[in-house]
Amino acid sequence: MIEIQRIKQVKQLKANGCYSPAVIHNGVIYLSGQFSVDPETGKQIHGTPEEEIRRVLENVKLILEETKSDMDHVLRCTVYIKNIEDWDPINAVYSEYFAENCPARTVATVKDLHFGFNVELDLVAVQTY
Repeated sequence: MIEIQRIKQVKQLKANGCYSPAVIHNGVIYLSGQFSVDPETGKQIHGTPEEEIRRVLENVKLILEETKSDMDHVLRCTVYIKNIEDWDPINAVYSEYFAENCPARTVATVKDLHFGFNVELDLVAVQTY
């Protein structure tokens, strides 16, 4: 039997549509695109690209903890940004979270992101316990 676990909510981080924030299959965690949201209230937090990516990555840490993983076990990230000129400051913050165990990564510049955000990130990780 194939076991699929759908994570519907971690704190106030939950889907605003017909999808799961995270799905786990055979110990692999698939995290949906994450925006800058306050995990206590669920409210959107718009700010500089650096502020947004920091909030996103802090939220990712919370979700990974809930799904029995951590930042050291992230396999792949996709980072979507609105402006390629923001890449250096975004990358500086990103590098703080993946200093030693860098996952595979794709960076895509997009015309617009939902809700007017500057950055979105999705990832794949493995469970550690």
